[in-house]
Amino acid sequence: MSYYFCIVNTRDQPTFEVEFGTSKQGGDGVARFSQEARNLNPFLMHASLDYVDDLQWHTNQMYLKRIDHFASSHISAFLTPTSTRFLLLHLPHPPNTDPIPPPQTSTSFSPYGPYTNSFPGTLTTPSLSSSNTSSSRSSIASVSGGNSIANNPTSPQTEEAIRLFFMEVFECWIKSVMSPFGGPTVGVGSPVFRSRVLAAGKKYL
Repeated sequence: MSYYFCIVNTRDQPTFEVEFGTSKQGGDGVARFSQEARNLNPFLMHASLDYVDDLQWHTNQMYLKRIDHFASSHISAFLTPTSTRFLLLHLPHPPNTDPIPPPQTSTSFSPYGPYTNSFPGTLTTPSLSSSNTSSSRSSIASVSGGNSIANNPTSPQTEEAIRLFFMEVFECWIKSVMSPFGGPTVGVGSPVFRSRVLAAGKKYL
């Protein structure tokens, strides 16, 4: 799974963004977006803000779960009490593939580069296993256990892992923006904050 994480302020301006890959099932933590998908990801994030703005009036939860998808890319959202949006785009991919894929010869869009031929509007969702029917925050081992997180973006285990990732990033974000030495933009731009986001991604995703 490849991930693109972005923090968007109340003026719909991105203040932080980072890419990383899954660390589960022997993953090396490297994002494997094709160049076309990498250029498209910010636009998908911005388009999903309309869903966040609508959902915030219908729930009292900060974690909004999976709110949007395009082709095989899925977007999950987290809304802070100050209306800052955390957005995570996650894209399943074949494990241990080349992080710098060769150029495509097909004119159709494929978020995987040369690995699949996925057309826009076609959502390929892996089937859910009967064992993936419950999750618990108290058991991180079950969240990090395996196959569903690395390959299935819609499973309950993946949803719970993303929630735990958002919560840890939220705690780090609060400390950064409340720091008298930084501020809302300086704090999240520090290498320390970036390393903590990547550490949370490695821990849960």
